[in-house]
Amino acid sequence: MPFPETLQLKSGELRLPQYLPDATLGQVRALDAADTAACGVEALMMNTFHLMQKPGASTVKSLGGLQQFSGWRKAIFTDSGGFQAWSLIRQNSKFGSLNDNGISFIPEGSPRKFLLTPEKCVQLQVSFGTDVVFCLDDCTHIDDPEEEQRLSVTRTIQWARRCRAEFDRLMAEKKLASEDQPRLFGIVQGGSSPDLRRECADALLETGFDGYGYGGWPLDEGGKLVEDMVALTRELIPAEFPLHALGIGHPPYIARCHAMGYGLFDSAMPTRDARHGRLYTFRKIPTCKEAANTADWFGYVYADEKRSIKSSAPVDESCDCLLCSRYSLGYLRHLFKINDTLYHRLATMHNLRFMTRLMKVLGEGS
Repeated sequence: MPFPETLQLKSGELRLPQYLPDATLGQVRALDAADTAACGVEALMMNTFHLMQKPGASTVKSLGGLQQFSGWRKAIFTDSGGFQAWSLIRQNSKFGSLNDNGISFIPEGSPRKFLLTPEKCVQLQVSFGTDVVFCLDDCTHIDDPEEEQRLSVTRTIQWARRCRAEFDRLMAEKKLASEDQPRLFGIVQGGSSPDLRRECADALLETGFDGYGYGGWPLDEGGKLVEDMVALTRELIPAEFPLHALGIGHPPYIARCHAMGYGLFDSAMPTRDARHGRLYTFRKIPTCKEAANTADWFGYVYADEKRSIKSSAPVDESCDCLLCSRYSLGYLRHLFKINDTLYHRLATMHNLRFMTRLMKVLGEGS
């Protein structure tokens, strides 16, 4: 069976593959919704962990949900917040703890303790009006010991079942037709253990979800894609289900994952790289197969390079974004050096346009 080419959401049909920019607090940094749409973006990933703190779920709801709140009228995914809470606690245990009931945390500088249970996680995302709800999962690093990975899988399975039950309860309570309901995705954990990955995937499939995500840190200590686990997770999930490569945003890694059968990607990397002066370029426009098998088509231009001082060339001759169609490398370097906000806007738009162009390359090869 071929992998899905579309995902039907309550906001409309979403073509696959898709890269979702990070819009943590309801916006892509430096851009408004019109700027983001002009780059060809079709969906955003917003963050439950952060939105529940600022501005708070009641504020988002009172302002009409995330689409009205943010001005973004297309698809919105919201991650569960589990990864962010785990990262905070991993940084320093004084910030909170995990137990079988959920995750309690106190963000740095906050006087308030938050509790994120599977039920609360689903309630928040549904109240946001999101298109795709992600189950709360117990995240791990790929190199964590097996006992931690096993506990993570046990909790992830239990929490997924509780998320499923709460989601079904809310949908029945709201009496929403199927086409008006958000989709519910489960997340496959298991670290570097094939047996634990299989155990987690089998249990999630038995519970039943609309789609699934690769869970856990996707890179090894050297920053390389843990390709064996990423590939195995796709093999464990039947082809008819969309699979989201959570946190994978390096363009050559996206191309590799797409070749395995992943159709959804999100990461803060492309926009963060733009803000820090690293812009993406096509050294050549690859075929889908070439993109998956090599990385020679991908390159960087650095905004602070001295050789660009008097360059009238665009960042990428093949790109049609606002930056490349109107401004030179020399001007971009000038904006970067004076730390003008226009630099952040133009550079971010460029990297997002690169990502949507990459999606088109990969989609044409599907």
